[in-house]
Amino acid sequence: MANLKEIRTRISSVQKTKQVTAAMKMVSAAKLKKAQDAIVQIRPFADKLHEILSNLTASLNDVDDNLYGKERKPEKVLLVAITSNKGLCGAFNANVIKQVTVLAGTSYAEQNQKGSLHILAIGKQGYEILRKSYNVIGEYNHVYNELNFENVSAIASSVMAEFVAGKYDKVELVYNQFKNAGVQILTTEQFLPIIQSEEENKIQTEYIFEPNQEDILEDLIPKSLRTQFFKAMLDSFASEHGARMTAMHKATDNASDLIQDLNLTYNKARQSAITNEILEIVSGANALAQ
Repeated sequence: MANLKEIRTRISSVQKTKQVTAAMKMVSAAKLKKAQDAIVQIRPFADKLHEILSNLTASLNDVDDNLYGKERKPEKVLLVAITSNKGLCGAFNANVIKQVTVLAGTSYAEQNQKGSLHILAIGKQGYEILRKSYNVIGEYNHVYNELNFENVSAIASSVMAEFVAGKYDKVELVYNQFKNAGVQILTTEQFLPIIQSEEENKIQTEYIFEPNQEDILEDLIPKSLRTQFFKAMLDSFASEHGARMTAMHKATDNASDLIQDLNLTYNKARQSAITNEILEIVSGANALAQ
């Protein structure tokens, strides 16, 4: 059994860790509220804009007019892995990294072998891991310093320009979609080219274009794509704080349980030491009496 000093030292260490995890939980809870409000506000707008975009794409007479809807054989693929800059958030980052690894080994195994599968890492955690095994062409860790539409729009515009130029035939986003503080849904979403679901193909809306169809194409479609990209970032950001708050809550509870066990061990060791001292005193007294 460890001596009393070692147990006291360990109890003190665990108590300090508990204070840190409890503080991190409170910070994440405060940040989660703001991030949750942001994603809840933008989600209806982004979904409606996506619906309009899908119907607009379906109504185009000439597919060549839609630069962002051209379907090509996916010889060159870009995966955008959205993780966080910091850890201590459970399996939040690991799930995204694992999904990218699965896609690289299954759906895009041929492209990966040819070197035409590229990874764009948003978040330091994903960048540090993925660059060891895959062709990571860039990282945007700084975007979390000020997460707003302008900064995210610049990233989306760069990806869109590369698709239009033919550098990539397909672009997919891999991120955690926010459901609630305790649940994050790992999502793989095709960003480019624009696709329609079967339900969207069944229900199409006839639009009257003002001022004309060309201006709508040049403005609405890029704006919708940038909004979808921004929504994915907000989803991931809210999911990160939800995952970290949950992880720190569990860590704090585990620290409390460990402190309780260590206190019990300390009391037993202290009682044993006192008993031994009493036995030594009694034995010494008996020896003197003889």
